[in-house]
Amino acid sequence: MSDKEAEQMISEKNKLYIWLLGINLFISTFTFGGGYVVVPMIRKYYVSGKKLFSEDELVDMAAIAQSSPGAIAINLSTLAGLRAAGMKGAVISCIAAVMPSFVILVLVSKFYAAFAATPLISAVLRGMQAGVAALIVDFIVDMCGMIIKERSIFLALAVPAAFAASFIFEINVILILAVCCVVCIVRVWLNERRRKRWGNY
Repeated sequence: MSDKEAEQMISEKNKLYIWLLGINLFISTFTFGGGYVVVPMIRKYYVSGKKLFSEDELVDMAAIAQSSPGAIAINLSTLAGLRAAGMKGAVISCIAAVMPSFVILVLVSKFYAAFAATPLISAVLRGMQAGVAALIVDFIVDMCGMIIKERSIFLALAVPAAFAASFIFEINVILILAVCCVVCIVRVWLNERRRKRWGNY
């Protein structure tokens, strides 16, 4: 590799680091309503825009981010940065995802009484709730579409079963995730065993 090519590669990496810093600051600053709202934003900029990874990888990262301790938005931003630009990308994305929320919370805590008593702020927050609900529904529809494309009866039934367990029977989400993980591990193990058995014939 020539010096010029090495310099160009370093320049491209630096541009990617700067982009990760800027986009995560933007997403963290203007995304309201919890971690799930970050998913369509990351899909828009990382998957559709930069094509740094696929939608299937995004869904896998979202599942890992949800299952891991900590805020989903920060976990997902860190995983996206790691997938896009390695460990440096993960560190940059994590810091950029934390900073806007930290600064905003510090300001809000100092002027909490004024914020809580202002009708205009309350109206703005109610409007944000409607937008957040639409973003979450959009993500759920896309995720269900990807599951249907798998043409798996098991996965298709797992979605309403998990919803019923949480919404109707009010089973703890941690227990639902644990059961889903165990069932999927057993399913993969059985499929591999069946494949190896038939491969011997």
